[in-house]
Amino acid sequence: MSLFAGVGGGAAAGDPASAGGTGRALLELTPHKLAVCHLVQVFAPPAQAGGDVVPPFPFESVAHHNRLGLFLFTLTRSCDDFREPSLEELLRQLKAVDDLTNGWLCEQLTSTLSVLISPDDLFNFFDKLRGVLTAPEGAGAEDILLDPNSQLGVFLRCCILAFNSMTFEGICHLLADLVMYCNSTDASYDLAEDEDFDTEMSNLMDADISSQADIYQKYRQGRESESHMGESSSALTRAPMILHDFDEANTFKVDEDNPTSLRSRWQLEAYLNQQADLLEKDPSSVPLNSFNATMTQLQTLAPELHRVQFLQYLNALCHDDYVASLDNLHRYFDYSSGMQGLFGRSVSAVQDVIVGKYEGALLCLGNLHCHFGHPKKALEAFSEAVRVSQMNNDDSCLAYVLGAISNLLAKIGMSNTVGIVSSPYSLGTNIGLGTPLSIQQQLLVLLKRSLKRADLLKLPSLLAFDHLSLAKFDLKNVQRPLVSFGPNASTKLRTCPADVCKNLRLSSRVLTDFGTDALSTSSENGSFSTSWLRNLATASDSRRSSSMKSTKLHNDFDNFHYLAQPSPVPSPVLQLAGSSYLLRATAWEHYGSAPMVRMNALVYATCFADAASSSELSLAYVKLIQQLAVFKGYSAAFCALKLAERKFPSSTSSHIQLLRMQILHERALHRGHLKVAQQICDEFGVLSSSVCGVDIELKTEASIRRARTLLAAKQFSQAAAVANSLFSTCYKYNMQVENASVLLLLAEIHKKSDNAVLGLPYALASQSFCKSFNLDLLGASATLTLAELWLALGSSHAKRALSLVYQSLPMILGHGGLELRARAHIVLAKCHLSDPKFSVAEDPEAVLDPLNQATEDLRVLEHHEMAAEAYYLKAIAYNHLGKLDEREEAAACFMEHITALENPRKEEDSLAY
Repeated sequence: MSLFAGVGGGAAAGDPASAGGTGRALLELTPHKLAVCHLVQVFAPPAQAGGDVVPPFPFESVAHHNRLGLFLFTLTRSCDDFREPSLEELLRQLKAVDDLTNGWLCEQLTSTLSVLISPDDLFNFFDKLRGVLTAPEGAGAEDILLDPNSQLGVFLRCCILAFNSMTFEGICHLLADLVMYCNSTDASYDLAEDEDFDTEMSNLMDADISSQADIYQKYRQGRESESHMGESSSALTRAPMILHDFDEANTFKVDEDNPTSLRSRWQLEAYLNQQADLLEKDPSSVPLNSFNATMTQLQTLAPELHRVQFLQYLNALCHDDYVASLDNLHRYFDYSSGMQGLFGRSVSAVQDVIVGKYEGALLCLGNLHCHFGHPKKALEAFSEAVRVSQMNNDDSCLAYVLGAISNLLAKIGMSNTVGIVSSPYSLGTNIGLGTPLSIQQQLLVLLKRSLKRADLLKLPSLLAFDHLSLAKFDLKNVQRPLVSFGPNASTKLRTCPADVCKNLRLSSRVLTDFGTDALSTSSENGSFSTSWLRNLATASDSRRSSSMKSTKLHNDFDNFHYLAQPSPVPSPVLQLAGSSYLLRATAWEHYGSAPMVRMNALVYATCFADAASSSELSLAYVKLIQQLAVFKGYSAAFCALKLAERKFPSSTSSHIQLLRMQILHERALHRGHLKVAQQICDEFGVLSSSVCGVDIELKTEASIRRARTLLAAKQFSQAAAVANSLFSTCYKYNMQVENASVLLLLAEIHKKSDNAVLGLPYALASQSFCKSFNLDLLGASATLTLAELWLALGSSHAKRALSLVYQSLPMILGHGGLELRARAHIVLAKCHLSDPKFSVAEDPEAVLDPLNQATEDLRVLEHHEMAAEAYYLKAIAYNHLGKLDEREEAAACFMEHITALENPRKEEDSLAY
């Protein structure tokens, strides 16, 4: 049977010449590759006719045998560094696999390397390797063979071919490097027990010998006199991080006094991809200067590896260095002529987009401008990318550009956009009816066009992204038909939650599609092998320290902590699948279902934390902390916020910083600390960008906070002016969901300024917006405000107000927070007390029970104004009942809250938590 059949996959498995990633890829042999070749030979010894099927010596079981094979596979695929590991590191890793044979594999490896001292020895070594891949005459189907097309088989074939192509001088250089590889060891790390040999080696190392070859020859003579192969009593360990080149097409000349050995071209590209993933996931963990120094070192060793410049561009972009990012992007596309490509993020068998060409450069340039808040320049770059993609028939890049434009228009507010892309893909300024398309209509057309192209070109990642974008669009926009008149015109002007859920489910299919299709066609990208080796070393150290008394380990894979290994699903796939859950939480926030918000945020934070970027993961934490603040009060929220700030420093996480300011502002308003609230509003104003069209949501948040602060200070005219200006801005940018909140704020301003008649239209308009966009919880709050306005018009409207309160109570009590529930209870009590036909003496619980619940909730929130109102109503109710002591107690509490509200003390405490 064949071992590890087809593991390599793809072109590399079928053609050794393509294994290095280029058409001329011959691996140049290094001492590390010789060591791996020997271990492969131990794993799959030369086949013999009539051999037994049992695992070969010294393996005790099939599991033990397969463990070494998996270790060798990960050695050829790991990408934790761009340099090959030293002999010391290799032996340390091998010892974790070698525990069951008492170090036999380590001794066998060092003894084999010690006898390779001449070209003839190397020839005999590789001649034996050929037997690993060749079945002898008379071999049966049950004999153990190494599949030549597997990952290890291709590796051996490339090494054998490289040796056959080497000149005599190259073989001599290899032998000299092998001497350095073996002799540069650390005496403290020793697997041997032969003290005489150690003494001899130390004397040799202290002697003044002019030639390293003489050292090695004397060591070999002493070694041969003591043991034969397989009976070694000593081991060579520490080796320097020697960097060599690996193929003729990628020969990197370095200083001969400091020889270096780079890994294979595939491993280098996997290493760069891994660094790109790290930059995307958590840029704060990557220091700008040290990362650039590492990339500069790699670029010096590999001047033809231009992707290093692209990594430097990503690093500068993540650290908000505009000049450096633009310079590195230009240098990458100038030096590489754009033909090397960027980073393949696709999970499909077909390359998503042949980036690196001019259109790819324009796509990156547009993303750069979008990141730094230059929407007009970003649109110019994207428009040019569309034109070049059309000219070059690059449909894949065109699909990605359309997706990028859609993302730009969805995230950045722009009042008008004419001619986003050029003909024939231009949306134009009209549709033949003389009516210009709005920004939302252009966005919808772009999304559907990108979705269609992604589906046609079989780009699952882009397809999932487009479904997420459509779900966002359906969440906040009513899809009005382009032709909105005539007998067949639709009168439906509401969003459709079913469409949102449908697109969210379709976006999650990227994980299912990967599991069914891409897993069989995509090879492992190196990150899994890298993590496996790291966990192997960790597990080995913990085992050695915790099981000193046991001399034998169990023969199973649990010793390697397979449950601790990462998922083999690529990070981009997990990110897209996780984003659907994060968007689900946002959708349920709009619809008003608090339990669903918490559930989806918890699913994301629990199941997708390893693959999530720090920005998205912090957003999930923000949603959970917001739920704590609304339902459990500020003490619980601040405890969770401290944990989140330790995990996500405020200097790198804008989400956590904004959340802290929001909670502090809410608490300051509730306590009546208006100076602190105004100070936080000023901080919001500083954070909101002054660039037109950028951070429009943050600008909206800052304006709402300012209006609420003015309202709390009873500056009604100024608060109304700020709210009216904000409404105009939201209308200009078609932010209809935000308009519902602004209209409700205007109704609240008029209610508190004793202009209930003026507040009624705003409350009704907000209620209408909430119905159109299915904002159920906000709609219940608008209905409650409408009831308060009717109450303010007189006691004759008490029954109508009570009916509105009962209408909103199920939603508020089921999904509302502490403040909204307390407010509903207070309005309910006011309706009863205002009704001339209601008698408190006949049904006191109808008034006292809601007020008791309200005061309990408001105590947690420290909301002095509403608490004072609740205690005032309680005093009135007790007065009707003739309970004077309870009335005086309620009145005393009322005065306490009024005093705290009118004469705040220790306002600076509102900034501490």
